[in-house]
Amino acid sequence: MARKDGKPGRISQLVQAFTMTRKSDPHILWVLIGVWAIPFAIGLALGFVVGPIWLWTLLGITSGVLAATIVFGRRAERAAFAQIEGQPGAGAAALNMLRRGWTVTPAIAVTRNQDVVHRAVGRPGVVLVAEGSPTRVGNLMGQEKKKINRVAPDVPVHEIAVGNGAGQVPLRKVQRTVAKLPNSLTSAQVSEVNQRLKALASVQGSLPIPKGPLPKNVRMPKVPKE
Repeated sequence: MARKDGKPGRISQLVQAFTMTRKSDPHILWVLIGVWAIPFAIGLALGFVVGPIWLWTLLGITSGVLAATIVFGRRAERAAFAQIEGQPGAGAAALNMLRRGWTVTPAIAVTRNQDVVHRAVGRPGVVLVAEGSPTRVGNLMGQEKKKINRVAPDVPVHEIAVGNGAGQVPLRKVQRTVAKLPNSLTSAQVSEVNQRLKALASVQGSLPIPKGPLPKNVRMPKVPKE
């Protein structure tokens, strides 16, 4: 059922996720039934042995549902990545799965060969995620890193190349890799970095961009509207 705002409800989302997962994982239904049945059977057996049976049966049912939910989430995520892997923009989709506290800007640099660089800003600093030829995206990320260092020289810049080759990170592991990066900035500094990068993108050097260490309580001046 759809919500009042027109977005699909929780049940509709689950049905869509299950349908999508089943396309690349045909045995998902039987896997989930099996995962649920094992805790249920254990709970039922303990109920007969130690009692009370209703309590152990209830624990078995709830434990089975929890286990099936976890397995379904992981397999649905794997199926989603399998469908978008190799498509332009897949790296941005992985970044958009990050938890709160990140600002994701897709396709900050694109070439006619469909090499693309996405950017995420969070407490670990700036993360550049590139898709395309390893040789070309290395140069592309280098150019973007220079731009970032111009306006925020003290901010760590992490580079990730998406792929299955040496030195690359598989698409399904991008989110996990970014989430494990150590924090280097405060929340206020993250906001400041976002303001500087936004100003850099909007004016392309026509207005002065602050340089040097990030102040703790100073914000970028607003760019006047034309």
